[in-house]
Amino acid sequence: MKRIIDFIAICILFIGFGAYAQTARVKGILLDESNKPIAKASVKTNTASVISNENGFFQITVPANQKITIEITHVSYKKVATVLSLKPNEDYELNVVLNQRAEQLGEVVVSKGGRKRVEGITTIAPEVIRTIPGANAGVENILKTLPGVYSNNELSTQYAVRGGNYDENLVYVNEIEVYRPFLIRSGQQEGLSFTNTEMVQNVDFSAGGFQAKYGDKLSSVLDITYRRPTKFQAAFDASLLGGSATVDLVSKNQKWTNITGVRYRDNSLLVKSQETETNFRPTFVDVQTLINFDASTKWQWSFLGNISQNRYNYQPISRQTNFGTIDNPIALQVFYNGQEKDRYLTLFGALKSVYQVSDDFKLKFIGSAYHTQEQEHFDIQAQYALGEVDSNIGSETFGDVVYSRGVGSQLSHARNNLDALIFNGEVKGFHSSKTSEHQVEWGLKFTKEDIRDRIVEWEAIDSAGFSLPAPILDIPHDQPYTPYTGPLAPYQNVRATNFVQINRFSGYAQWNYRGEIGTAEYWVNAGVRAHQWQVSGDNITTGDSQFVISPRVQFAIKPAWVMDMLFRLSGGVYHQPPFYRELRDADGVVQPNVKAQQSVHIVLGNDYSFKMWGRPFKLISEAYYKNLSDVNTYTIDNVRIRYSANNDATAYVYGADFRLNGEFVPGTESWFSFGYLKTEENQDGRGYIARPTDQRLKFGLLFQDYMPNIPNLKMYLNVVYNTGLPGGSPSYADPYDYQLRLKDYRRADAGFSYVFKDTTIKSTKNWLKPFQEVALGFEIFNLFNNQNAITNTWVRDVYTKSQYGIPNYMTTRTFNLKLNVRL
Repeated sequence: MKRIIDFIAICILFIGFGAYAQTARVKGILLDESNKPIAKASVKTNTASVISNENGFFQITVPANQKITIEITHVSYKKVATVLSLKPNEDYELNVVLNQRAEQLGEVVVSKGGRKRVEGITTIAPEVIRTIPGANAGVENILKTLPGVYSNNELSTQYAVRGGNYDENLVYVNEIEVYRPFLIRSGQQEGLSFTNTEMVQNVDFSAGGFQAKYGDKLSSVLDITYRRPTKFQAAFDASLLGGSATVDLVSKNQKWTNITGVRYRDNSLLVKSQETETNFRPTFVDVQTLINFDASTKWQWSFLGNISQNRYNYQPISRQTNFGTIDNPIALQVFYNGQEKDRYLTLFGALKSVYQVSDDFKLKFIGSAYHTQEQEHFDIQAQYALGEVDSNIGSETFGDVVYSRGVGSQLSHARNNLDALIFNGEVKGFHSSKTSEHQVEWGLKFTKEDIRDRIVEWEAIDSAGFSLPAPILDIPHDQPYTPYTGPLAPYQNVRATNFVQINRFSGYAQWNYRGEIGTAEYWVNAGVRAHQWQVSGDNITTGDSQFVISPRVQFAIKPAWVMDMLFRLSGGVYHQPPFYRELRDADGVVQPNVKAQQSVHIVLGNDYSFKMWGRPFKLISEAYYKNLSDVNTYTIDNVRIRYSANNDATAYVYGADFRLNGEFVPGTESWFSFGYLKTEENQDGRGYIARPTDQRLKFGLLFQDYMPNIPNLKMYLNVVYNTGLPGGSPSYADPYDYQLRLKDYRRADAGFSYVFKDTTIKSTKNWLKPFQEVALGFEIFNLFNNQNAITNTWVRDVYTKSQYGIPNYMTTRTFNLKLNVRL
């Protein structure tokens, strides 16, 4: 309890007092060649010595402003000796892999302005990703606790960053851009994220102001690196939501390495906790492999491959949603017929080659292919009734519908099929010199996209026996008082066949420099991106050849203060040339001349590192502003985005983000984050209204702890609070007439794990002998059982001439068991 009280206190204060002694601190984790922690290793300098704990963790205080030698020794491993030169109050992380073959000796002259700190990049440890609970545990689950990152859908791995939407985020794995399926319309259809958590070595994330070397998106960059195996090992995970298996292989000569992971996911446990009763049989499976080959000391090759298959079979049965007020409670009752059968098959392969031309010059060659075949077929009839609910406590019918005042039905039909093939070819160069503070990076890329898309989708609506005509026909009707004699037509009707090809050429060049102004250090990054593309295809007019150029700059300075402060200023002109989904308008027709959305972006940040309770903490603050033009307006329904494809709006975004992280519990990392943003758009000069991602306030909390008396028992807490999003509008309605908001999103997931055995905890039980690690976990999703809504269902009542926005609620409290095994 004391730890939690201390944690809350520090979150309220936001700041602590740094240590003013002329010392620094070195901390880290000692691992063996199989990435297992090494306990009871000696870490010593001329003035002090410490012993690593059972997790391999150590920390030691060293003198500042002088060279010191750190020696790491253990009876089972060769000695490691490293020379460091640290500044006052430096907090340097030294993670070392000990081996049994050769001693290691090196010298490191460290400046606190490390690359990621200078660039404003957030780094997330793989151990945190693997242990923190969530309905969709993984990288994206952790991102949603960061400031500026928003999501109101625990069934989805998609996220919005600083006013952008789900299509505005870049994702790289080993420098290779990855994609997601096109037709996904609901988070429960997504299944698995591309990133396999068990294969991750490093995760970097930037919420804005990123460098020119990253691609052409408006919002964020997620840069993931998969680990390179050092020896054979295997890992198995199983839970009520699915399981995974990962195997590391290494050849005898160490030239070949391979890591392969297989995952299976079943979301029925979560979906069945929703208020819609269903027969739900989904299967989400993927196989992913990374092969590395060292042809020589100068030339390395790697292959990343992925096969993913999602089968989504959905048969709704019934639903009841209560809404309204205490004085006038109303319920929506729905009874369904029909089913939905969706298929998503994704094949991805990438070949990467790195050639060290000289000590100062490195070349990288990357080629990749992405192929997706998607099917979205459904016929679902929904017969609904709006009724009054018995609110008399003690009544035998309390909570039931006692009077129906509006009835109707809705028939939805879709036969949507898509086949997309995307090729990428890229070359990158990196120039640096040990005698110079200058670095130059450049890259050239060609992309070819071939999409074949057939859309057949319609919806018919009947209210109290009267078929409602399509609003797009603009025919007045006044049923039941005036008979309707116009043509019968579906309420919505989208039909299109698109064969589209897009050729893209892009490139970048950037320059990095480190210098000094008096006693202060500064860093500069200046770069520019260029992108040219053209849209063509069958039955469409060939689009114009379009070209955009995006200059970007970053500047950081670290004053020579006793307080460890660093200031950052970054920004530039960011463009997002349209992808296929952005070219397709609400009627399914491709508009080949859609322009690239443009954002003039500026970010001002501060990074303050200090010590509290003798442990390190960091407070990161950022303020940002975006001015957007040629905006391609859109609507969001769950995770499905539909664009207007006419660049008819301008918009703006501004806000501030704060994140405080540190060792609230020794040896573990926790953080608190807070964000504020406002984003509005102006369509055709009609005035500013909230954009679909206008989520004003965000609070995130990630906390780790363990029981001192039972160190094998660990606790994890993941909390997210977001204020309500705009609730959307009915189909074909004017969004200027619908500016109501959904309720606030509140979510808390807790996890408890008991470790039976690992490298530091021995066991004499026979059944544990084959294993290196065994842990059993218990997770509680939506701990406080909050009712969170993702969208509204719009129900029309012809008698009262009313239209109701009825919330679609997400999952309720759910329990999960989890088993982790390492061989």
